[in-house]
Amino acid sequence: MIPFRDNIPSRTFPLINISIIVANVLVFFYELSLGGRGLDRLITHYGIVPAAVFAWPQSDLAFAAVVVPFFTSMFLHGGWLHLIGNMWYLWIFGDNVEDRLGHFSYLIFYLLCGLGAGIAHTILNAETSVPSVGASGAIAGVLGAYVISYPFARVLTLVPIFIFLQVIEIPALIVLGFWFVMQFLYGAASLAITGPNAGGVAWWAHVGGFIIGIILVGLFPRKDRPRYGWQQ
Repeated sequence: MIPFRDNIPSRTFPLINISIIVANVLVFFYELSLGGRGLDRLITHYGIVPAAVFAWPQSDLAFAAVVVPFFTSMFLHGGWLHLIGNMWYLWIFGDNVEDRLGHFSYLIFYLLCGLGAGIAHTILNAETSVPSVGASGAIAGVLGAYVISYPFARVLTLVPIFIFLQVIEIPALIVLGFWFVMQFLYGAASLAITGPNAGGVAWWAHVGGFIIGIILVGLFPRKDRPRYGWQQ
């Protein structure tokens, strides 16, 4: 399922959400300017490498070199599809979560979700030396917050029905619930692949970020007025 838009207009200008999107796009263009070797060095230094995190106490790495990637990795992407997919979901769902939390709280919430997602990925992929990058863990937290805050919002979604594609409105609970279940199933399957070269999609960052978003959103004071029922 591919969401196109929801039916809940934001009551405030989503300053932080747009700023995060712009920052990710600018960083990606910087990545493109580096070329192959430069990009490899950037990803290695600023992506999360779980094996390096667990080896830190016995290594020569400075503590900052272990901690900083948990934040910088949120602004790095592995390609156009990776970037566009993440920013698309953030554009659709992030403005309403910012509306609920307020600008500054939303920024803190976003970073905490990304941090938690990175920790979840690291714990469940302790042996891998492949750097992990992407905003998807933090964005998964935004999706978790959205599904708790606006479960019955209608989301215009592209859905394959047998051999046909249909664009229909579906409650956010179903769209994002289906997304979460798929991440969990892929994550469970990925546990069978271990070792230093195990890489690919950081499914457990998605799962961890989503759950953390559900938990955290209730800890922040709500800035918007509660919405009831189906929005027009």
